[in-house]
Amino acid sequence: MAAAEDYALVRRQVGLLDRGDFGVLELTGRDRATFLHALVSNEIKALAPGQGCAATLLDVHGKVQVVLFVLVADDRIFVLTPPAMAAKTAEALDHYLFSEKVAIEDVSREHALVVLAGPAARATAERLAGALPPEKPWSHVAAKLGDTPMRLVSGGGETGEAEVWIMCPLGEAPKVREALAGAGVRPIGREAYESLRIEAGTPLFGHDVDESVLLPEIPSENLLSHNKGCYPGQEVVVRIRDRGHVNRMLRGLALDGDRVPPQGADVAVDDATVGKVTSATWSLGLSRPIALAFVRRQHAEPGTRVSVRFAGATAAATVSALPFAR
Repeated sequence: MAAAEDYALVRRQVGLLDRGDFGVLELTGRDRATFLHALVSNEIKALAPGQGCAATLLDVHGKVQVVLFVLVADDRIFVLTPPAMAAKTAEALDHYLFSEKVAIEDVSREHALVVLAGPAARATAERLAGALPPEKPWSHVAAKLGDTPMRLVSGGGETGEAEVWIMCPLGEAPKVREALAGAGVRPIGREAYESLRIEAGTPLFGHDVDESVLLPEIPSENLLSHNKGCYPGQEVVVRIRDRGHVNRMLRGLALDGDRVPPQGADVAVDDATVGKVTSATWSLGLSRPIALAFVRRQHAEPGTRVSVRFAGATAAATVSALPFAR
């Protein structure tokens, strides 16, 4: 029951997600924008202070090494990384640093991150901080809650609802949480979050996406620019876009019955394995099990019937485009 209440809170009002496990890198120096622009899949140089984007760092084969959220400020660039990826990302960036005037610092222990999610997220943030970033994803603005400095960031829609990220000094996080609680904002649990995330078709790096995944295999329009110059892996991405195809795609699965498959469950057509489940949950919005899965291209058309095999059983399922229709 608590999960259903949490889910309804985000769909109808506003709930709180903890992002304290995310990493924060800080790039300073006069060459910071051109340096990062040359390495990631999205446009950085054209971003003005207060703007941002989602991007990926790829290897030369076009495989995703990490998914990043980039925030351009007046005198620095913040790079938000998935859990446990800050040090590895800093090392990967440093590998490409030669004579450029750039300093890369892991400042994860200096910042706290939480996310307001739901139709009332923006109004709640504005009421508390008296400021609001533009709605475009990863736009951001400096603000204050009393004497506590914060950065408010428009999220990328991982829950399928409006989102405002709040980044504040780690030592000030209790004050921010207290103010949010005083405004009636409460945290939501993992079960509700997974339902929101998977319904929205949002893959998690380290769970649905890892270093074996080609960027074109996942929904990537918000992660790359087709107009920018060279970056590691670009040749592969462009070649697939213009002259080829990927062999598998991330798709949704709507399962019959009431059993939720585990990560790694086989997706099959007749006796042939054609994919693997990466995430699954009971959908609180669709009242059925749903999953994210990599499915071979020949069977990835929405509406295709497949089977999911797990725990000695087989469940019929229908391939779905992402996000799931509600």
